[in-house]
Amino acid sequence: MALQVPPEGVKMEPVLTVLPAGTLVWRCHSEEYGPVEFNPNPAHLYFKGNRFDATERDPYPYLYAALEPLTALAEVFLRSVEFDGPGAVRRIPWAQASRYLLTAVRTTADVRLVDLTTAEGLATVWQDEWLVDCEHREYDKTRYWVQVIREHCSSAQGLRWVSKRCRPREAVQFFGDRGEPFAGARGAEARYRLGRTADVREVNRMLSRLRAVISVSDGSDSSDGTDGSDGSDEA
Repeated sequence: MALQVPPEGVKMEPVLTVLPAGTLVWRCHSEEYGPVEFNPNPAHLYFKGNRFDATERDPYPYLYAALEPLTALAEVFLRSVEFDGPGAVRRIPWAQASRYLLTAVRTTADVRLVDLTTAEGLATVWQDEWLVDCEHREYDKTRYWVQVIREHCSSAQGLRWVSKRCRPREAVQFFGDRGEPFAGARGAEARYRLGRTADVREVNRMLSRLRAVISVSDGSDSSDGTDGSDGSDEA
């Protein structure tokens, strides 16, 4: 595994892939952020934080997304969740899920992403599957590797990799200081509020493919509203 110090005196030549303008991407995000809003807060160098977050050593706004809704859900909710109970399903607590939205937004510009979806692509950044598969206890090191990749490849506008929790589907991250993938976007093309039971029913149909379910509380908001699978949203 490539848990190592980056080689010195060698030029990194990452494989870049273009995510075309007009691509629909999905986000599972806290209500704190809008559907195209980047996270401006760098993670701690060593503690908490996600796999590819920016840090104080290389601060920039960043945004995680996926190319399918199920992947976006799995990346947020299915981290080390056990199959349990009579049905051997993975249960996501309502108290956790109700703070999130699942939204779909369409890119308005081409985005150049470092391709980490293959062994060949990983090798061009001196890495192997460890970079995209390691557990959270090593995320301080994966965050450091993103900094290294950005230093060597100034034209990269983000990353693209195979989701550990929803193989073989892909996840992406955009670097907010290197272009505007949603410039001029009118908002979400689909939106599910996971604090609403009507929307959760639709989301649970997706999650059932991974033997997972959001456990809806009896006291949850049961109003249907206009958000959900009809794709409506405010401009």
